[in-house]
Amino acid sequence: MAELINRVLVVEDNETMRLGLVESLKRGGYNVAAFDNGPDAVKHFHANKEPAAVVDLKMEPMDGVQILEEIKKINPKTEVIMISAYGSIEIAVKAMQLGAFDFLTKPFSPEELRLRVKRVFEKIADEQKIESLIEQNKILSEELKTGYGEMIGTSESMKQIFSLIEQIADKQSAVLIQGESGTGKELVARAIHEKSKRSQNPFIKINCGALNDNLLESELFGHERGAFTGAVKSKKGRFELADKGTLFLDEIGDISQVMQVKLLRVLQEGEFERVGGEETLSTDVRIICATNRDLQKLMMEGKFREDLYYRLSVIPINLPPLRERKDDVVVLTEHFLKKVALKNCIPAKKINNEGIKLLMEYPWPGNIRELENLIERLSVISAGKEIDAALIASHLGKAVNAANGYDNLSLEDAVHVFEKNLIVEAMKKAGGVKNRAAKILGINTSVLYYKLEKYGLL
Repeated sequence: MAELINRVLVVEDNETMRLGLVESLKRGGYNVAAFDNGPDAVKHFHANKEPAAVVDLKMEPMDGVQILEEIKKINPKTEVIMISAYGSIEIAVKAMQLGAFDFLTKPFSPEELRLRVKRVFEKIADEQKIESLIEQNKILSEELKTGYGEMIGTSESMKQIFSLIEQIADKQSAVLIQGESGTGKELVARAIHEKSKRSQNPFIKINCGALNDNLLESELFGHERGAFTGAVKSKKGRFELADKGTLFLDEIGDISQVMQVKLLRVLQEGEFERVGGEETLSTDVRIICATNRDLQKLMMEGKFREDLYYRLSVIPINLPPLRERKDDVVVLTEHFLKKVALKNCIPAKKINNEGIKLLMEYPWPGNIRELENLIERLSVISAGKEIDAALIASHLGKAVNAANGYDNLSLEDAVHVFEKNLIVEAMKKAGGVKNRAAKILGINTSVLYYKLEKYGLL
């Protein structure tokens, strides 16, 4: 099998050079077919379609450029290394534009030749892995259970999450969902609600980290008319609105210790009063909480009540970051491409294997939300039917070598990448606490929320 895979076509009219190329490649373990002219080489290639070729530029009656063009017509996947004694930037650029993988200027060492050919086969192996993964994910996607909304995944870790949701959905125990920002914690909460006996009743959510104590208390428990300035009428809180349903408390790790006490009372007794009210109200809700912070660490530091922690974490669910479930990048990308197409009433764009490889190599600090944000943005701004790797690379901030045919970053993209990286680093330093990250960056928390959403990091 290795003999069939490691086949190289050599086209060189100089006999001494041709014999040297053949000997060098054979020592590298390659199976070589060599020709001294273009027509014979192209005729052979029609039948054999070697995955790699080493072609001299200056030859008669067909030169290397013509041979390259014929090879690419017959099999676009074949990678061609051009060689010439007349090396120049113009020649190299032209060869790359026509689809050459690399360009070598004579004289070069046998080791250099083998290194360049080795890179060809490394690229081919990577593309084959990606193609196989794409095919596997297509098959696995069809086997996925439905009913989890937009929860997508074929990795073992996500299958375990799906299985756990099935087990706990109809229970009444509190659930604590932990994971980095953008991993899909709200989707898990919704899936649990939709699979439960409470599914016909409200699913009410609130972002605890976005509100100060006074606003959070009013939002959770409601208030009576005249309870504070601006309270012109009575208002039901989230606990009342979620009665007989599910209350999702997002960013629970950001609430103050004062609010922790008030929340604990409701969980223990099922009773509360509106702000400014005297009537004791009861509620029947299932609590699902989510956080990107380490509550056990906060508890050990005395910043989170131990009794509240154990009330909230009866059933813990730990969502893995996207960088630990790379197998899901392909199927998620395909899902988001179709979703954007439906939203904008446009044909779904495609991403080639080189682009998929870039997406799989990227660490995704903003996780699934960042991936979805990127796919939507690229789908809208890309002109053709396919989103090319160069565009993906620029928006991921990858420095791509010009020899691979990619341009340098534009000023706009460079600013985009720089700002995004600053925000990611600030969030890491702040331990995911947004108001702390805003102070590090020297901006208002509201501005940080806008930028987190803009870059798919919220």
